[in-house]
Amino acid sequence: MAQHSVIAIANQKGGVGKTTTAINLGAALAMAGHRTILIDLDPQGNASTGLGVTVEQRHKTIYDLLAGPEALSECAVSTRIENLSLVPATSDLSSADMELAQTKDRTRLLRRKLEDAPAGSIVLIDCPPALGLLTVNAMVAADAVLVPLQAEFYALEGLSQLLTTVKHVRQSGNPALRINGVLLTMSDYRNNLSQQVEADARATLGDLVFPTVIPRNVRVSEAPSFAQPVLLYDPSSKGSAAYRQFAAEFAARLKLVREEA
Repeated sequence: MAQHSVIAIANQKGGVGKTTTAINLGAALAMAGHRTILIDLDPQGNASTGLGVTVEQRHKTIYDLLAGPEALSECAVSTRIENLSLVPATSDLSSADMELAQTKDRTRLLRRKLEDAPAGSIVLIDCPPALGLLTVNAMVAADAVLVPLQAEFYALEGLSQLLTTVKHVRQSGNPALRINGVLLTMSDYRNNLSQQVEADARATLGDLVFPTVIPRNVRVSEAPSFAQPVLLYDPSSKGSAAYRQFAAEFAARLKLVREEA
C-alpha cells in the first residue's frame, strides 16, 4: 500500500445507513490495522458525534479545510480508536455551498487538500444526503464511491440519480472515478421485501454488491446515542460482526484495485 485511497460514501437519500456505515467501516478498518481518516462532510456532524468528538473539541473542521489555508493534518483529530482520525464538521458547513460557489476551482478544493494524506492511508468521506457542491467535491477527490443501499421498496430507483451524478463527475472533473461497491443495509431476513430487494440488487448490479449484508440490529441503532461505533458499544453484536466482515471485503477489494493500477 504505497498511495492512499479516497472513498466517498454517498447516497442522496437520507436514512440509508450512510453515516453509520462511515463510522463503523472506519472503526473496523482501523481496528484491523489500517490507518484511516474519516472526513465528516455532512453539516449535521453526525459522524463527528458518533465517534465521540464533542462540538467543543472541533477547533478546526472540514469547513476550515475547504475554505481556509489549513492542511489536512491541522484539521484531523484523534478518536478513541487507534489508527482512526477524524476531520469533524459543525453547522458552519451548511452555508459552504453558497460561500464556496464563487471560489476558483470550487469542485477541486477537497481534492487538493487530500493530496497530503499519509501514504497507505484510507480516507473515507461521509457525504451529505444531497447532490450539491460538497458531494461533488467528495467525488472529484475520490478514487471511488461506496453506496449504502437500504433494503426497502424503491431502493434501486433512488440509486439511478446517484449513478447519473457519478457519470457527470467522470465527464467533468474526475475521469478515473468508479463505483467501489454497493452495501445493502438495514436488512431484515424475516421480511420478504428485504430478500426481494437483495435479489433484485444482485441481479441488476452483480458483483458490485458486496457479499456481506448489514442486518437491521438494535445495537447498531443504539450505539450513536452513546457516541460510539457499534464495534465499541457491543463488539459481540450481529451488527459488529457484519461490519467487521464487510471491512475485510472492502479492504480486499481496495487492495485488488491498487494492484491492478
